Amino acid sequence: MTVLSVIVGSTRQGRFSERPARWILQHLKQRTSIDARLLDLRDFPMPFFDQPMPPAMPGRPPYENEVVKAWTAEIARSDGFIFVTAEYNYGPPAVLKNALDWVYPEWNRKAAAFVSYGSVSGARSVQQLRETAIELQMAPVRSSVHIPVATLWAHFQGGDVETGLGELEASAKTMIDDLLWWTAALKTARAGAS
Repeated sequence: MTVLSVIVGSTRQGRFSERPARWILQHLKQRTSIDARLLDLRDFPMPFFDQPMPPAMPGRPPYENEVVKAWTAEIARSDGFIFVTAEYNYGPPAVLKNALDWVYPEWNRKAAAFVSYGSVSGARSVQQLRETAIELQMAPVRSSVHIPVATLWAHFQGGDVETGLGELEASAKTMIDDLLWWTAALKTARAGAS
């Protein structure tokens, strides 16, 4: 079975990210042969990366932090990812970038997709995350879901978020279709290389 993880990329109080994360998770759960899971960074309160050796360093000692170990195990178990990200000052939240930076081989040769919100619907955050994903030897798919600012504001004003998300059904389907294709191709290739 293919394991896809939706990563909630914000931990701030009153965050919006939970709503689109649960929405896209429900779309994944409607697909067959998919074990779709939610990984909430609130459940993995990792310190900012401070190790003497980077995760990509061959032969580096294993990490001792139990939360980092648990996070790394979840990434290793996953075949593909959907990152739900805000845009803060033209980029992704620091907590999400830190979660990416703690891990290296476990990300390698896996597909990634993005659901974003914020200024310009979070497009600039996604652009930076695509570059990071490539450096982590991931395969970011072209299609993504960019949530309009009006839907984000509806969350903060107690409005109708579901209708706003519902208007993105077509782009969610396209993104998931692309993600599943790349996830299957890369999973087959990884199995052949081992």
